[in-house]
Amino acid sequence: MRKVVKTENAPGAIGPYSQGVVFQGSLVYTAGQVPLDPVTGVLRNGTIEEATKQVLENVKAILTEAGSSLENVVKTTVFMSDLTEFSRMNAVYSQYFEKDPPARSAVQVSALPLNARIEIEAVALIK
Repeated sequence: MRKVVKTENAPGAIGPYSQGVVFQGSLVYTAGQVPLDPVTGVLRNGTIEEATKQVLENVKAILTEAGSSLENVVKTTVFMSDLTEFSRMNAVYSQYFEKDPPARSAVQVSALPLNARIEIEAVALIK
């Protein structure tokens, strides 16, 4: 069984994809989130810290709508346009995953949608 997740508390899809998908009521997969403010539609791309915070707030909103939370995340993938900003991103990321952080991959990519500097996707359990 598959259920699409949709919330106004995260940016709407800018293409043919869902914000998130729940699989068999036990896992939620989020689409990659860039630092779009869901209220204003403005890309919050000023600093990597600001961008990371917005991205993780978007992920959190999707997980909440799906009946999960950041505490239930088992895996994230972080896409960055510049890995020299990794330690600054990591400082913000660690505030969202303080206890028992999920598995994570981080990769540098040549470009991201809307020229964002970071995109994060997550997989989480639904308890």
